[in-house]
Amino acid sequence: MAVGDSRARSRVCARALVSVTLAVLLGLTAAGCAPEKVAPSATPSPTPTITTPPPTAIAPLRGTTVPVGSLDHASIAAKIDNLPVARPQVGLESADLVYQELVEGGLTRYVAVWQSTIPPLLGPVRSIRPMDPDIVSPLGGIICYSGGQQRFVDLMRKTPVYNLMHGQADTASTFFRTPTRAAPHNVLVRAKDLLAQHSSIPAPAQQFVYSLTTPASTGAKDGTPTAVVNYSFSGISTGSWTWDAGRSVFLRSQGAGPDLDSAGAQLSATNVVVIRVAVTDDQGVPKTNLIGSGEAWISSGGGTVHAAWSKSSATDPIYLVDGAGAAVRLVAGNTWIELVPTAGSVSFVAPG
Repeated sequence: MAVGDSRARSRVCARALVSVTLAVLLGLTAAGCAPEKVAPSATPSPTPTITTPPPTAIAPLRGTTVPVGSLDHASIAAKIDNLPVARPQVGLESADLVYQELVEGGLTRYVAVWQSTIPPLLGPVRSIRPMDPDIVSPLGGIICYSGGQQRFVDLMRKTPVYNLMHGQADTASTFFRTPTRAAPHNVLVRAKDLLAQHSSIPAPAQQFVYSLTTPASTGAKDGTPTAVVNYSFSGISTGSWTWDAGRSVFLRSQGAGPDLDSAGAQLSATNVVVIRVAVTDDQGVPKTNLIGSGEAWISSGGGTVHAAWSKSSATDPIYLVDGAGAAVRLVAGNTWIELVPTAGSVSFVAPG
């Protein structure tokens, strides 16, 4: 073959190869085989945060809402002095319940109960009286006192309440006489230390029925508007509660003036419960009779409702029902219970 012919055929083959290559490329492009574009990735949506509120419970002696388990401890009741030389009392402003009762000479003393808030100190504690076992038995817990007639001490020791008395070995580190007051009005209790020593004693049962809101309480909803509650235990023991609408509490007075706490503030109560009780003579000692029933008035939320009280046994709480027989609902908060003798008096002053 001639060299010229060979070169001509090579040029023809090269042109054919180029034509085939171009055709292939054009075909791929037409078929959509161009380089694929990568779509931008979508931004992930944030995962919503769901907050579950902690479980709650009702404070047994105050009706307030508290975290579950926060009040799984005993109540501390104490017999508290109320002579003028014993005032202001220590820790009384933080008590959940305070019962005022008649004692000798027309005077009064308190049984105060702490559970929602335990103060560092409480007192001054004094000796017990015959009605005190009936007051504290429904609570269980602890009772603090400075002594008493042996027959009354024996009655108290038969209750389901842990007895702690000043001067005993088991109170040597928690009961003491403060040098700032004169005896016998100077026995104080280291309450938090006391509770820590008896951590196995269970919490008390709920004593009263409470409403979820102030307007739903029986006193506010069905009661007569009340500006002042006046009471008299005897000719020398009188007092009053005055409604403070701004704070939604009743402010306490004794005798001729305001009744003050250890910080100088006027003592107050969310609920004031007045029950009329028969008082008998127990060998020269007045005894409030709490096993039975009688007339009552409950002041809450600025109103007062007439009611009835009953207590079937020492370990039963005091039940309060309105005229229709329905349970009286207190406002969540602290409560003072005035055990006014039938020989005493109670009256109410309307606003304005």
